[in-house]
Amino acid sequence: MFAVMKKELKSYLLSPTGYIFIGLFLLIFSIFFYSTIYQSQILNFEYLFYNGATILTFITPVLTMRLFAEERKSGTEQLILTSPRSITSVVLGKFLAAAVIMIITEICTLMYFAILSHFGKPSLIVALSTLFGFFLLSLAYISFGMFASSITENQIVASVITIGVFMALWFMPGMGGAFESVEIFSLIYKFDNFAVGLISISDIITFVSFTVLFVLLTILTLQRRKSVK
Repeated sequence: MFAVMKKELKSYLLSPTGYIFIGLFLLIFSIFFYSTIYQSQILNFEYLFYNGATILTFITPVLTMRLFAEERKSGTEQLILTSPRSITSVVLGKFLAAAVIMIITEICTLMYFAILSHFGKPSLIVALSTLFGFFLLSLAYISFGMFASSITENQIVASVITIGVFMALWFMPGMGGAFESVEIFSLIYKFDNFAVGLISISDIITFVSFTVLFVLLTILTLQRRKSVK
């Protein structure tokens, strides 16, 4: 697992992929930071992450779309399926590598907290709660993006599926009627509680369950493909 993780980290950091993800996130985050802090005069660090969650919806595929789709298209998937390493270790290794890139991205956002601390007194407790919730949200997004990558050999299709599902879960609860029940699966709605300093066990369980579900579905997808080879 850790060998795969190390290999994937190298592919992120020795190619533009990891830097594009971190750079895109921080660029868009900085734009929101300017408009929120300097124009609206709001000195809440956690408020920025409402926009951060939106950014994540659209740029997660930068991290995940190539994880398995590229392997399948290039034919190197055969090496994974016939490798002495278990499918589980391969999936977890790739998942953890993407998670490390997300951790690096979150660490970079602390510079905004430092700037706010110079001008005011943002709550450290709420900031930590927000970062924790955002990390859980990130893991859930990565897990689904990885699953989408495992079911197609086209990276663009994988990214469209990922963004489409996240947007559906985001907007459907506001449509009323039968769609209101979808709110229980809306990860951004669950993240809102963390951004006001409320850490709920039920919200943590929702994030963890969503993440584990799609990691398992990715493993099952690859196991099934291996069994028919």
